[in-house]
Amino acid sequence: MKVAVVGAGWAGCAAAVEATQRGHQVTLFESARIAGGRARRVETTAAGQPLQIDNGQHILIGAYAETLRLMNTVGVDTTTSLLRIPLRLQFPNGEGLNFPDWRVPAAVQALIGMLGARGWNWQDKWSLLRVARRWQACGFKCTADMTVATLCGGLSPRAMAGLIEPLCVSALNTPAERASAQVFLRIMQDALFSHAGGSDLLLPRTDLSALLPDAALTWLTQRGPAPRLGVRVDALTLGSEGWRIGVRGGDSSSSDERFDAVVLACPPTEAARLVETLLSPATLNVHINATSKAESIRWIALANSLQYEALATVYAQVIHAASSAKTACLSQPMLALPSAPEAPAQFVFDRGQLGGPTGLLAFVVSASQGDTAQISAQVLAQGQRQLGLQLELVQTIIEKRATFACTPNLQRPEPQIAPGLLACGDYIAGPYPATLEGAVRSGLQAAKLLG
Repeated sequence: MKVAVVGAGWAGCAAAVEATQRGHQVTLFESARIAGGRARRVETTAAGQPLQIDNGQHILIGAYAETLRLMNTVGVDTTTSLLRIPLRLQFPNGEGLNFPDWRVPAAVQALIGMLGARGWNWQDKWSLLRVARRWQACGFKCTADMTVATLCGGLSPRAMAGLIEPLCVSALNTPAERASAQVFLRIMQDALFSHAGGSDLLLPRTDLSALLPDAALTWLTQRGPAPRLGVRVDALTLGSEGWRIGVRGGDSSSSDERFDAVVLACPPTEAARLVETLLSPATLNVHINATSKAESIRWIALANSLQYEALATVYAQVIHAASSAKTACLSQPMLALPSAPEAPAQFVFDRGQLGGPTGLLAFVVSASQGDTAQISAQVLAQGQRQLGLQLELVQTIIEKRATFACTPNLQRPEPQIAPGLLACGDYIAGPYPATLEGAVRSGLQAAKLLG
């Protein structure tokens, strides 16, 4: 079939590659000039020099099997583009979890890591082991209305603050008191208890566009129509000869193009807008039956009902680090940070240890609140206080709709909208929260549903 994929984020790239492998002729449209969606490269400057950063600091884990498989498919060398280390949730004072670098069964590695947690007493460790055993006994299932905070009742405050809260807010971008326990359990099962290496941290050594989207676009160009960046899809109609999409280029030129099927891989609000353009009286009367109309209207309502969490990344330069002989400003490439309302960052990354400039740090504020100036000032003060470093702000990037709020009983849109019209993205119904793996899996699913 001749297939249009609208959106070149990670889900769209996955859908386009998988559909191409299945023999379809795929055209990938992206309104931006850089592929990657909410995990992409950003061009900026620091001290008058060009600098490539990301619109948000992301990591992968060893359990992200489909993302890693897709990277290998499009020719990304994951051994050089990702730094693989055992799970570490270490704080600046040395406390926290460090999983051993041993290829043993996942449950054994998790047990050793929990028992060896630094700064935890035996009551802390025993409370975590008891709760983890309870999750296993229940098959990592719970009621749909349960929050992570309720799920972890009985944990000591140190175990909650040192493991559960950092994992929850990093994976679901939703605080534990509001986050879905069932989705969290799925992440815990896959990461900590499924297979050896599933809990490993995979830290990008390149910018996020280079990590997958750039390679995917090159791969697609070699096998079919070149992806079309800087081209916006304005409208969607269904005629007697199939789907038609109205596109507009950066030079204001417009055209109407025909396809056999369409995959909407754009944000949910944009996908809902395009589906609404489909439901014009002329189209409905002739080509869309009452069942498809009702399903499309319900899909639009679900997509528009999603609530969102923001994510802020504060890039800061360690003063005088560039003239220092040492390349590492932190003891680890990534550290967990004690967070509070006045110290909102939960993690900090040493980009100098990840292929970036010496002294460049990236502070991550998941489920962030406040404006750019407020968050920047709070994080700089937090970094100086908790890390003992003098910092200078480079840039703060806030994605106001970084992820959907992964709350209990959440209903997410299905991938099938109407015959020949599909959607994919990390917000589509599935077991994962809004993660890179969730986006990739959704894209693969949409391509398989094409037939």
